[in-house]
Amino acid sequence: MNFISPRLATPGRPKDLEKRAAILEAAMRLFPARGYDGLSMDAIAQAAGVSKLTVYNHFEDKESLFSAAVATCCEQLLPTQTFQPPPDLPLRDALLSIGRGFMDLVMDERAVTLHRMMITRAGQDPRLTELFFAAGPRRTLDAMETFLRHADAVGQLRVPNPSHAAEHFFCLLKGVRHLRVLVGMCPLPDTDERRSHVNEVVDLFLRAYAAVAP
Repeated sequence: MNFISPRLATPGRPKDLEKRAAILEAAMRLFPARGYDGLSMDAIAQAAGVSKLTVYNHFEDKESLFSAAVATCCEQLLPTQTFQPPPDLPLRDALLSIGRGFMDLVMDERAVTLHRMMITRAGQDPRLTELFFAAGPRRTLDAMETFLRHADAVGQLRVPNPSHAAEHFFCLLKGVRHLRVLVGMCPLPDTDERRSHVNEVVDLFLRAYAAVAP
C-alpha cells in the first residue's frame, strides 16, 4: 500500500522547532474548526504568531501542513512507542494500552470534527482523502500490524493475517458508538465507558487469536 509522505522542510535550530510546533498546534486546532477549504495559510500563521513565510519555510503547502497536523495529532494521543512495549509487559496490558490510546484518539473532539469534515468531502478531493488516510488510519494500522506480527512470531498469539487482524481490532474498538458520535446521536464516552469497552474488546481479541498450545 502506498504511503503519501508530507513534503516537509527540515527544522534546525531550537527556535525553528518551537515555531514549527506552534504552527502545527494552530493547524490541529483550526483545520477541524474551519475545514480545509475555509482555512488559509495566512490564518494559520496569525494563530501561530509567526509570519506566512515562516509557515512556508516549514511546510511547502497546505496539503503538507494538513498531513503533518493529522500525523502529529495521532502521535500525541497514540504515540508510536505504544506499539513497541517493553518485552516484559504482559500482552494483555500492551493491548489495553494500545486500545485506550486509540479510543482517546478517535473520541477526541478534534478527531471527531475532522472525520466529519472528511466525510463531507467524500468523493470530492481524492488527494486530500489519501493524505488523511496515510497520515492517520494507515499509520495506526501499519503499527498494529507490526505489533501483531511480532506477537505471532514469539508465540503470544496465532495471527494468520496480521493486516486483517489489525483492522478487526480497531473496528471492534470503534464499534457502533463511534458512528453514533459522528452523526451526533450521542455524546463522547467518558473515561470509565472507554476503559470498560476496551477491556471487553481486548478479552474478545485475545480469545479469537489465542496461541494454539503445542
